Amino acid sequence: MAVRQRQSRQRAVGRAVLLPALLLVLCCRAAAERIRYAIPEELGRGSLVGPLARDLGLSPAELPARKLRLSAEKQYFTVSGENGNLYVSERLDREEMCGESASCSVSFEALVQNPLNVFHVEVAIQDANDNAPHFLQDNFQLEISELTSPGARFYLGIAEDPDVGSNSLQGYELESNAYFEVEVKESQDGSKFAELVLRRALDRESEQSVRLVLTAVDGGDPPRSGTAQLCINVTDANDNPPVFAQDRYRTSLREDAPPGSTVLNVSASDADAGTNARITYGFGKMPAKVLQKFVVEAESGTIRLQEALDFEDTRAFSLAVEARDGGGLVAHCEVEVEVLDVNDNAPEITVTSVSSPVPEDAPAGTVVALLKVRDRDSGENGQVWCELSGEAPLSMVSSSVGSYKVVTASALDREQASEHRVTVVARDRGSPSLSSRASLVLEVSDVNDNAPVFEEAAYSAYVSENNAAGAPVVRVRARDADAGANGRVSYWLAGGSAGAAPYVSVEARSGAVYAQRSFDYEQCREFAVAVRAQDGGAPSRSSTATVRVFVLDRNDNAPRVLWPPAAAAGASGSGASSLPAAFEVVPRSAEAGYLVGKVVAVDADAGRNAWLSYELVQASEPALFRVGLHSGEVRTARAVSERDAAKQRVVAVVKDHGQPALSATATLHVVLAESLQEALPELSERAAGADSAAELQFYLVLALALLSALFLLSVALAVLARLRRAGPPAVLRCLGAQRFSVPGAAFPADFCEGTLPYSYNLCVAPARAVAEGAWLPPPLPSVPAEELLGAEPCGKPTPSSSAGAGEPSTDADAPQVCKPSRSRCFP
Repeated sequence: MAVRQRQSRQRAVGRAVLLPALLLVLCCRAAAERIRYAIPEELGRGSLVGPLARDLGLSPAELPARKLRLSAEKQYFTVSGENGNLYVSERLDREEMCGESASCSVSFEALVQNPLNVFHVEVAIQDANDNAPHFLQDNFQLEISELTSPGARFYLGIAEDPDVGSNSLQGYELESNAYFEVEVKESQDGSKFAELVLRRALDRESEQSVRLVLTAVDGGDPPRSGTAQLCINVTDANDNPPVFAQDRYRTSLREDAPPGSTVLNVSASDADAGTNARITYGFGKMPAKVLQKFVVEAESGTIRLQEALDFEDTRAFSLAVEARDGGGLVAHCEVEVEVLDVNDNAPEITVTSVSSPVPEDAPAGTVVALLKVRDRDSGENGQVWCELSGEAPLSMVSSSVGSYKVVTASALDREQASEHRVTVVARDRGSPSLSSRASLVLEVSDVNDNAPVFEEAAYSAYVSENNAAGAPVVRVRARDADAGANGRVSYWLAGGSAGAAPYVSVEARSGAVYAQRSFDYEQCREFAVAVRAQDGGAPSRSSTATVRVFVLDRNDNAPRVLWPPAAAAGASGSGASSLPAAFEVVPRSAEAGYLVGKVVAVDADAGRNAWLSYELVQASEPALFRVGLHSGEVRTARAVSERDAAKQRVVAVVKDHGQPALSATATLHVVLAESLQEALPELSERAAGADSAAELQFYLVLALALLSALFLLSVALAVLARLRRAGPPAVLRCLGAQRFSVPGAAFPADFCEGTLPYSYNLCVAPARAVAEGAWLPPPLPSVPAEELLGAEPCGKPTPSSSAGAGEPSTDADAPQVCKPSRSRCFP
């Protein structure tokens, strides 16, 4: 028999070596994207499982970008990054992984990126006959009375074989003998146990003990076996063994039953009397795991729970109970304990993968996370449903049993929510229901889907004219709801009203609009430009706002006199006549309020800066005329009399209301006569008479000058002599302060003009003065008496004077003369 077992082991080793070489990989794609492979257990590390990438439809060139990887609680397999093949990464022991389960498989997910997707892979682990059956003990001790009748049965227990299917335990064999044989019995759970059957009566006197070998054999190819020694002692007569009320007891127990709970009461009876009828209870040969869970009371036969049960660990127990009488006879029964599931396990949530951040333009249905949910309970207690708690545009879709996808339910908007926090809630259907939660944070990345928005659609700015170049005008501001470069706004000019571009510029970063030049209200009162705000996205987005600039007026323009014209302000440049170029004729019969003329003026400014007022500042007869404050009309203030001079000169000032006020003057010449024809001869005669008198006056002045020079020379010599001794008198101090570099009159122009009837003139220093004593002052010119008697009133221009700018003009180099009765002029 030893040779036979050795040959069987050698054939098993040879087949184990040949199995990887003859491996047939089964690969099929399930309806729910499930890929299945089948491999035998105990494959070496690095053994090929299957071409996973090819079965997923991925080429080797796509592998780096798709990032194929596996997601599992325990990594039994690995995937090659080069060719995408699936390899064994850890020793696979089906018995260790799946225990006594008839089928064994490992399920996991294969994840790919870009786009994110998940595929479910199932690898079935096929059993190999790598375990031999073995008994729980190597020796069995039996005591059988010699009076035991043939056909009596004795329970020998169960041999264990971790393999399944045909490789599992198939039967028992007993060494050939004259008394016993072995029968194989099968319990309801499919396990096979051995019973020793007495075929011929024993005789203690001829044979006190029997030793046999019991062999357990599996169905592998080659088969494996395990042995145990039977030691049977033949005892003296106790011819009635105990008898259980039932051969098989069944009961159930909740998994949350506390230790010490009663499981079942078994009872047996014995027809004998005395000590042979005294029955004690105990457990037969059972795994240590079962003996740790239960205990039986020897006297009463009550089976109690010793340790807490766990339905997820073991769902049923088979107990072998013995009843032994005082004579050593034993009866056996089987107690089957079913463990009832209790909802004591909450669902377990595992976040397999999260794709975060997600662009906000991701379409609805984009996978953002993969989840696995498992509940170790069974039945309704293990049925789990999941939901998302929280307000977020996400939904959960079941991809397979226990696997879920979190997808976008609608469009995302980062500007409304930059991240979404949801809670995954998993509940089972137990009573009461248990649940578990897992937080999921999804960040939303920005996409340039928002154009800049101005705070105002149109801006208005008010700038005073004559501003400095570079002065700030207005600041525009646009906001972009995007982030980063997509929300960084730059500003540009994008056109506007005609000719407006050269006026302003905009700073790209701040949006400040600056003046490029000085504005002139009179040239441009308002203009508009378009400012474009553009973000830094790709492609960029922009919007436009209108900036309307209103130029505010300043009082930078003096009034301009339209009438009387500027040429009429003075007399003609040369000629025999002193008649003005433009004049008004007023009859001498004019009463008070008679309209003489009207001063017409305009101001290029606007508003108060253009409001004009008129005022009389100078006239030959101030009491004769008045000027309307707002109308500019020149009217007679009284009736004209015969004593009034025929020629009158009226000077009016025109002022605006600006700050400060600006003004201009207008000179109006008036002739007092009944008609123009009457005034012309009189003016012509007067002009001719004036010319003759002027020639006579010239000679008189020349004579007087010679006499005065001789007189003054003598007086000057005397005065100088006296001054050397006593200092200059007070009168000469005034005269001595004036030194002239050229002979001539040293009086400023129009020195005797004024609004009063009389003018008083003082000594003034000219612009050019020299040091005292450089030379003697020139002799003062003598004025002929004829000139003094026939002189015009102060302020009248000489024939050589010219009119300009609406203001009176006099010859600064000509001496001024006044009528003695009206003005006194001292040279």
